[in-house]
Amino acid sequence: MSHRRTGVLLTQLGTPKAATKAAVRPFLREFLSDPRVIDIPGLARAALVNLVIVPFRTPKSTKIYEELWEVGGGLSPIMMHTEALTQALNERLKEDHVTVHMAMRYQVPSMDDVLEQMRLQNYDKIIILPMFPHYASSSTGTAIQKAMEIIAKWWVIPEIEVVNQFYDEAFYIDTLVEQARKHDLSTYDHIVISYHGLPDRHVDKVYDGPDNLCNDHHCDERLDGDNKFCYKATAYETSRLIAEKLNLEPSDYTTAFQSRLDDKWLTPFSDEVIEALAKKGMKRVLVFSPAFVADCLETLIEVGSEYQEIFEEHGGEHVQLVESCNTETTWVEGLTDFIRQRRVRQA
Repeated sequence: MSHRRTGVLLTQLGTPKAATKAAVRPFLREFLSDPRVIDIPGLARAALVNLVIVPFRTPKSTKIYEELWEVGGGLSPIMMHTEALTQALNERLKEDHVTVHMAMRYQVPSMDDVLEQMRLQNYDKIIILPMFPHYASSSTGTAIQKAMEIIAKWWVIPEIEVVNQFYDEAFYIDTLVEQARKHDLSTYDHIVISYHGLPDRHVDKVYDGPDNLCNDHHCDERLDGDNKFCYKATAYETSRLIAEKLNLEPSDYTTAFQSRLDDKWLTPFSDEVIEALAKKGMKRVLVFSPAFVADCLETLIEVGSEYQEIFEEHGGEHVQLVESCNTETTWVEGLTDFIRQRRVRQA
């Protein structure tokens, strides 16, 4: 009797093929042309991306990617960590007749190519698992949409399961806590739990109209049935779970949001929090970045380098990045069990 087989699609946001202008330019163009990322009418988005953002941002972004590639030993850290995670999962799931594939939402390996490989494998079930703990339309949403658009064209569509967030899974929280405990927490004056930012209008779209917005739901204080898909609410819930595990008081840590493009994004802004802590006389700060399960530009450069510069400029001494989950044992084994529980059952 043949065994029923499951294919798992891990998706990450993406990365340029190289730290060069020629590679960064198409990455930015593809990423920023996505209507789930820049949610304005098509013609206006195309003009903004192609005539303003890409031409002006490419040189600066290329320099940042050059620094990132140097930190990664000449490789893209997000690619390196995701490939290693995929390999580790496959080693553990082989006897369960589960095969894990990885794809990037933008650039390579493309979702089109990887899903075509999966189609040819004739799996009984496919699990779509975006590597974003907290649902956001511009990350999880676009990855799921792209996968479903591709699969919808298949003549034979297998059983499909979609995982759209895992912000409170114990193995994810435990990994972050273990990563933090690699550092002597007693030597830090404060902890910042920094999430990737979103425009306010993105989180407001989770609700149902101009009279029902994120700010009406106390998302920084509680998670409930109304705000369970609100990025801000789930981010604050992750912070509370981390704080509980580390026995932190509310005054010991600050939840903040990084990578903003303008002032109409989720607040408080992480860079401003870092600056304010330095001005208060704090010398050592520990920073989590739980929105990323693999270290990348936003963790290694934005937190690890840029925030260090801001902190020193205003009197601080050291910003310590808590490493992402990457391929830590608790993360890999927990994710293995998470997938195993969702695999197709044998007859």
